[in-house]
This record gives sequence, C-alpha cells and structure tokens, in this order.
Amino acid sequence: MKYPLPLLRRVMLCAATLVMLQHGGAAVAGAPDAESVPLVGTRPAMGSLTPQPVNSAVPVAEGANGAQGDVAELMQMIHDSKLVELRTTYNGSYGASLFFYPQEMTYYTALFQDKHFWRVIKSQDEGRAEAIYDGFVRQTGQLAEVEIRRTQLMAQKAFVERVITLSEERARRLQADISVARTQQAKVNDYQRQVQGEAVALHAEKEKAQVQLRQLQREVQLLQRQTEAGLPMPR
Repeated sequence: MKYPLPLLRRVMLCAATLVMLQHGGAAVAGAPDAESVPLVGTRPAMGSLTPQPVNSAVPVAEGANGAQGDVAELMQMIHDSKLVELRTTYNGSYGASLFFYPQEMTYYTALFQDKHFWRVIKSQDEGRAEAIYDGFVRQTGQLAEVEIRRTQLMAQKAFVERVITLSEERARRLQADISVARTQQAKVNDYQRQVQGEAVALHAEKEKAQVQLRQLQREVQLLQRQTEAGLPMPR
C-alpha cells in the first residue's frame, strides 16, 4: 500500500514524539497530536481480521503454545485486533497475506496452508514486504499445482464413474430390450413356420381341388354331349 509522502512524514513524526514522551523527552516542536493523524488504509475493527476472505475461520499458529517467534506474535496481534489486512491471495489450500501494524509502521508477511500459518516475515520496509508477499504468492501457486491437479483428477474420475454408471444402466436397458426382441422374434419365427406349413398344405389342397375340378368338368361335358345326342344342332 502506498502512502502520500507528507502523511507518512506526519505519522513517523508522531511515532517519534510518542517514543520521546515515553522516555521523558521533550515533544518535537510542531508535531501534530497522535490522535489527530488519520491512518490511510486502516480498516475498522479487526474482529474478523484473518487471511481468510472466503470464510471467517482464523488460521492457527503451529507450535504457538510457548513459542515467542514472529508467528506467535502475529497471531497475538490478530487476536488483539492491532493489524490491518492489506492483501490476501489463495491458491488451493495455500495462501499468502500482507498485514500492517500502523503504530510501528511494520509489515507482517505471512504464508499459510489449510488455516495454519507457516512462515511470517516482519519488516518495516514496505518495498521489501511487498516483494516478500509477491514471492509468497508465487510459492502458493507452485505448491498448489499438485493439489489443484488432484482436485481436477478427482472430479474427472467422479465424472467418468458417473458416465460408467449411466452407460451400464443404458446397457442393461438395451440388453432387456434385446431379450424382449429375441423372445418376440422366436415367437414370430414359430408363427411364420406355422403359417408357411399351413400355406404349403393349402397349396397342395388347392392343386388337388383343381385337378378334381378339371376332371369333373370333363365328365360334365361328356354327359352334356350324351344328353344332347340326336338332337338338332342349334342354327
């Protein structure tokens, strides 16, 4: 976060004045009252100040019990609502945060994973703090590559399994349809054979009837001629 130069000088001057007063020194002439200096970029109460923009769960410091390092210090300052959260970046379960302690113009750059602070770098150099933060952000990206890939593979595996389940169900349905079709086809084949046999028998009976009909026709003609024998022919 960049501060206007006049304002930064006023804040530094105010801090120096407070230090001198605490040690019994004289106040710097012309120094503004500490309470009258606005802090640019300072957020309201830090009740929910954490490097967790997605949820409000506060990261914990590994080994914080009895530890007095920068990690424990950062956790205590978050608990006491003394810090301003300037930036936070997430990559998978990894994240990087940049905090600012206005009273001492100090930056805390933190690297964490799965809500646990991992590394904390304390600096009063804004440029260095920003550079460390950028480095931590790149590191979270590199660290999260395998994790992100695993998430993608898990999703792909679940998708393939769902497709397999649907395909199996489709195969069962098709198999059921094929079974019905085969059963019906067998019935149709039996019916076709039955009808074909009946057709053959009917054809044979028809041929037999035609032979009988021709024989009867000849007999009728013969009898007709015999009946009309000796009768004058029609003119």
